[in-house]
Amino acid sequence: MESVAISMSNGEVAGTIGGQAVPTQQDRGSAPEDLRLALRAATLYYLDGLTQAEIAARLGVSRPTAGRLVARAKAKGLVRIEVVVPPDMSDHLHADEERELEQRYGLTEAVVAGHGVDVGASGRPAAYASVGRAAAALLMRRLSPSDVLGFTWGPEQVAVADALAPGIANCKTVVQLDGAMSTAAYQTGTEFILGRCADMLRADTVRLPAPLYADPSTVLSMRSDSLISRTLETGRRADVMLFGVGAVSTSTTLFEGSFVDIRMLDELVSLGAVGEIGGRFFDAGGVPVDTELQQRAVSVPLEDIRTCEKTILISSGAAKHDATLGALRGKLARLLICDIDCARWLLAQ
Repeated sequence: MESVAISMSNGEVAGTIGGQAVPTQQDRGSAPEDLRLALRAATLYYLDGLTQAEIAARLGVSRPTAGRLVARAKAKGLVRIEVVVPPDMSDHLHADEERELEQRYGLTEAVVAGHGVDVGASGRPAAYASVGRAAAALLMRRLSPSDVLGFTWGPEQVAVADALAPGIANCKTVVQLDGAMSTAAYQTGTEFILGRCADMLRADTVRLPAPLYADPSTVLSMRSDSLISRTLETGRRADVMLFGVGAVSTSTTLFEGSFVDIRMLDELVSLGAVGEIGGRFFDAGGVPVDTELQQRAVSVPLEDIRTCEKTILISSGAAKHDATLGALRGKLARLLICDIDCARWLLAQ
């Protein structure tokens, strides 16, 4: 809801929306008749909702003059515009936090939705429903028909795919950015994401038929495979990239899926790693951590994520706060969807 007040340059209110008019002294820096006409034009435009053409007819001036009068009123400080969140929506709308996040971290857009996933709670996609719906709405606004959309797997991305609606947006191709094959019976959600995006976005799909990690010689061999190399190259050049971040702990999906073990996590912590995207770890500044895993990863490098113009990071839960902060500091995301607890934590840093 938007409220508008028309005020004189000395700060006294001359007219308010839903309020009574209060007489004031004229601005001594301008001719009273000029100010009166500018104030009248602003009142007609902002309070009565008239178009510039209607204002021109009402005041007996040309349409360009009507536009200049409204602009003059704003320039003279006669117009004050406030955006007000209705009290009953304060738990759902967080415009102040979103704007501050955008300014603090240089983001194109920030969306704050719901509360965070509890520490130790199940990492199932249903736990990420709030951020999933918000991310799906943002994605459908940002996608173009010619775009290639890349995604990493994870419960947040499953929640996004589940929240997509048909007939709103479409893109050319959806491509998998990181390998998902594992020796464990762990459901990464990759097939669901690909199938759902194909249906909802009317897109072709490109799978990456590879494990997330392999020994260096196998990685070299896979990169020479035409199918895998084409898929990775398509991912590296994606117009939009959608991903979550993983913490460097046993609560991460990589540990739950047996992609990493305790020894690997201990080594990563000792090297200053705070998070990962697509199995590639980074430190508190968003700089890649040079480990054996970095050489073994079958996924799009962090450098390519950083250069993509539309990178969408989804984060929820206190366990991912440090990873989210590192990703933002490293400019790995240009659009952020997070919960209100994460937003407040990021703004407190």
